[in-house]
Amino acid sequence: MRSALARKLEMQSGGGKLTIRTTLLELVRAVSESADDDREVVNTVLQMLRSGHVQLSGSFRDAPIDEF
Repeated sequence: MRSALARKLEMQSGGGKLTIRTTLLELVRAVSESADDDREVVNTVLQMLRSGHVQLSGSFRDAPIDEF
């Protein structure tokens, strides 16, 4: 079963810079589906947030990335 984040990526990839708004929980769950361990999940999530391709909504939307 594909995650909600995977479905969002598929629907919003119409060209140009892709920016996804999602919750931290949804992002972690989606990355966990294909990661080998927790360290890979953390590194991937941080990379996605720093790149600007993913923006958080919900409780962590204004939290500085470096504090994760």
